[in-house]
Amino acid sequence: MSESRRNGTRKALDAAVQKPAEKIGAVIDETRDLFHRSGELKPGKAMISTALAMALGILCLLGVVAFHFPQYLTTPELRHQYSVDVLRQAMFVALLVSGGLSLANVILNRQRKLNVAAFAIVVLAVALGGSRVPVGTFPDHTPYIGLDWFVLDLLGSTLIFVVIEKLFPLYKGQAIFRAEWQTDLKHFAANHFVVGLILLIVNLVLHHGFGWLVSSSFQQSVQHIPFVPQLLLCILAADLAQYWAHRAYHEVPLLWRFHAVHHSVKTMDWLAGSRQHMLELVATRVCVLAPLYVLGFSEGVMAAYILVVGFQAVFNHANVHLPWGPLKYVLVTPNFHHWHHASDDEAIDRNYAAHYAFLDYLFGTAVKSSNKFPEKYGVVGDYVPDGFVRQQMFPFNGSTRPRG
Repeated sequence: MSESRRNGTRKALDAAVQKPAEKIGAVIDETRDLFHRSGELKPGKAMISTALAMALGILCLLGVVAFHFPQYLTTPELRHQYSVDVLRQAMFVALLVSGGLSLANVILNRQRKLNVAAFAIVVLAVALGGSRVPVGTFPDHTPYIGLDWFVLDLLGSTLIFVVIEKLFPLYKGQAIFRAEWQTDLKHFAANHFVVGLILLIVNLVLHHGFGWLVSSSFQQSVQHIPFVPQLLLCILAADLAQYWAHRAYHEVPLLWRFHAVHHSVKTMDWLAGSRQHMLELVATRVCVLAPLYVLGFSEGVMAAYILVVGFQAVFNHANVHLPWGPLKYVLVTPNFHHWHHASDDEAIDRNYAAHYAFLDYLFGTAVKSSNKFPEKYGVVGDYVPDGFVRQQMFPFNGSTRPRG
């Protein structure tokens, strides 16, 4: 074979290898770019179906991985409550929807590269066992990451709160994928992944730091209170502790450096409340759960309280406006809590309560404003950096001076 022919053959082989590699690189680059975008998903460009296919595919893949290693990737308190069979059926449907949407978009040449990536994720999830991964017996007392809690909570919160925000929006033009949503999603994930470590620390502190305060006879008296009054009393005790801890975060400069991370969010929606420094998350849980542990509320009441606080923590940050009437002076609502996150002059260091708004009226810290809604959100001076890691480091090396 002549030298020129050998060179031609080599170039053809190189081109045959490079073209698939270039295509794969282009798919990866466009997928990475998707997760850096923000703004409204406009109908007619297949971005809504593409985003749905990608999200469901990723959640299913994470669910399959959790099925493979349940002792390390699932939350013990949670896995005893849900049905694996129901989860399998839900995953099967989600895989069908994700695969169907992505494949249809590929065939129709709509957002082709992104949908190739989404379909590849579905194929990988199915190849790893899909919804048929066997789950045998395994020990309960192992170190774990709350991957199942992350998947279920993200899916459930998205389905519930995005719908509520679209039906009853405070700001009608606000996009689901608003600016800095990536940072808050990382906070959301981190808060769920380290739930085991957080609960371990909190339980150790409660039992060793407050165990001497526990009176079994007093706790039995509390547990004999009927369910509804006991629940209302539990929420009140928790909110009183939370109110003063929250107020300390605002009024003590050292504590504010940690709490400023939470206040740095400039767009309010269901995901905004996830932005929180990890040390604040642990400290606040100790402060709130300590009096509940000492008072000894019943297990059923504590379970109900966890549901209430979980819902309100998300709902009160949501982009939602509803007519509350006189209830706005009793309960904390999105309207009430939005003022707490506002950087308007009249909103600074106001509206601390998490459940009962009357506490702020009682202690003189309720917002008094002629404006119906805040004009702007975030910390005054906008000095907290964006990015999960930078925000975790901010209390130790950041500056609280306004950016120049």
